[in-house]
Amino acid sequence: MLVVDDDPQIRRVMRVTLTGQGYEVDDVKTGESALEKLREPRFDLVLLDMNMPGVGGLETCRQIRAQSEIAIIMLTVRDREEDKISALDAGADDYVTKPYNGPELLARIRAALRRTPGTHGPNGRLRLGHVEVDFDTRRVIARGRNLRLTPKEF
Repeated sequence: MLVVDDDPQIRRVMRVTLTGQGYEVDDVKTGESALEKLREPRFDLVLLDMNMPGVGGLETCRQIRAQSEIAIIMLTVRDREEDKISALDAGADDYVTKPYNGPELLARIRAALRRTPGTHGPNGRLRLGHVEVDFDTRRVIARGRNLRLTPKEF
């Protein structure tokens, strides 16, 4: 996950909160830095501040969306309807106003990750002893038997 905000305090709080929930987090302070970092295919979600110097959040969002289906959640103090519409039209998947509610933000992150292609885990097959996991078909076979698992168990 990539946190993009020009405020170091917010980046620090987001990093602590998200790593505490088991997410891998990197952070940058500008839209330009975000676009550079996103050339690495390791990110599955961007938390993007709308108000940044240089390339602002809306333009950064547009540029990210032009080249990727990565989940984007805008975080901003702006709560006017026009701002929300602009962010969503620029390609954001969700819009959260600051100050945000921590549990709600985490729920929105989980929801965005569920909807985003390619963020559901690895591809291919994995064999561990008598157990085979097929990530593409989401099947698990143990000792030749097909196991039925809930999505959470999988």
